[in-house]
Amino acid sequence: MFKTILNTFANCLKIPELRSRIIFTVLVLGVCRLIALIPVPGLDGAALAQFFERNAQKGGGLLGMYSLFTGGAMENCAIGSLGIMPYISATIILQLMSAVIPQLSKLVREEGGRAKIIQYGRYLTVLLCLGQGFVMSLAWENPEKVFGEGFSGNLVLVENLWWYRIQTTLLLTTGTLLLMWLGEQISERGIGNGVSLVITIGIVSRLPQAMTSLWFMFFPPRGVQTNYNMFHAIALVLLLVAVIAAVIAVTQAQRKIPVQYAQRAVGRKVYAGGTSFMPLRVNYSGVMPIIFAQAILMFPEKIFFTLAGVTAQSMAGFSKVCEGIAVALRHGSAPYIALEGLMILFFSYFWVATQFNEIQIADDLKKYGGYIPGVRPGQHTSDFLHRAMSRITLAGAIFLVVIAVLPTLLFTWVGIPFEVGQFFGGTSILITVGVMLDTTRQMESHLLMRHYDGFLKKGRMRGRF
Repeated sequence: MFKTILNTFANCLKIPELRSRIIFTVLVLGVCRLIALIPVPGLDGAALAQFFERNAQKGGGLLGMYSLFTGGAMENCAIGSLGIMPYISATIILQLMSAVIPQLSKLVREEGGRAKIIQYGRYLTVLLCLGQGFVMSLAWENPEKVFGEGFSGNLVLVENLWWYRIQTTLLLTTGTLLLMWLGEQISERGIGNGVSLVITIGIVSRLPQAMTSLWFMFFPPRGVQTNYNMFHAIALVLLLVAVIAAVIAVTQAQRKIPVQYAQRAVGRKVYAGGTSFMPLRVNYSGVMPIIFAQAILMFPEKIFFTLAGVTAQSMAGFSKVCEGIAVALRHGSAPYIALEGLMILFFSYFWVATQFNEIQIADDLKKYGGYIPGVRPGQHTSDFLHRAMSRITLAGAIFLVVIAVLPTLLFTWVGIPFEVGQFFGGTSILITVGVMLDTTRQMESHLLMRHYDGFLKKGRMRGRF
């Protein structure tokens, strides 16, 4: 199997067009990594990077998750500190607005409407970058309030604060727009989805740090004792293989709804009927429910701790209640894990409800003479699709809950370093595996066009058709 994969990659380099696309993609991703390493002028990025390194064992958090998506750019005070996330946020906002605003929903279905939506997404990205860039400049200006009392020192090295704020905001906005443009260039001239690859390369860049922590788990420095042995190492390897296999299976899993098309005449042309199928993905919402749930759950702890500190003198009883709630909602606690699971379930159904339009699908089937065998066209088809999607969404949501809480359980209960545990589940493994599968499919399509074998012996990846 390993030899077959190596031969397949060698065949990829034999095709001139595919070889140029792969080289172009690698070079552009290298530029993306440089953007995550070049610091903003006037900031002491080394001090913040050392602080993050010292506190790497304290678990995730909103800052940790954001730093993961930016590939460590935020902790380096780099010009790519905002990452590609403002563009992703703008795209998600427009997708949700298209489901509730009739004008945008109509624009999506019109010819050329998709280009307009992309254009609006770019404008919204600029606005989000300006706002987030200014907020991040203030955060670097007051690091002890954002990163915790454990941070000592000053990141800003210039005296004119307003010039620093304006310069930093513009540089961070430019860095995000450059990443967005580079991602679009990869999609057009390279291989794979450019924006997804930009996020993935940032996540994979943490792999050497995770491997170093994993090495010291089993082979600590002289004089330091360890509680792990080779049996733990074998168990971790088996767990990683099982998680990757499960993610691949669920990512490609789909329920195929059979669709029968009747013979119809359009003008003088007669179109023959046939049988096809409608694929309904088990994990329709992808990684979005985990991102929504984790982002929202990072705020209650800080809010209740702040309320406890403000009311400590005037309302001692209320202050103790707020402090107790904050401790209960701390990352890794049982209430936190339970709330995270419930929110992932909620957002899984919320995303399907806003993005999967069974009424429009039923109308389109009726319009083109298609029907599901045993189900009447129209409202009955819409109800059937709604029930089918609800059932498979439950399976996908439960899978997302297990994958999301696995790194937290490994960190809290087993004592696995957080930078190691994040590769055993959560957003990291879902995004990385999904993007790698998509990129592999595109490479395989080029190979099959040139009559080369694909990554598997039959030349076809399971789950594609």
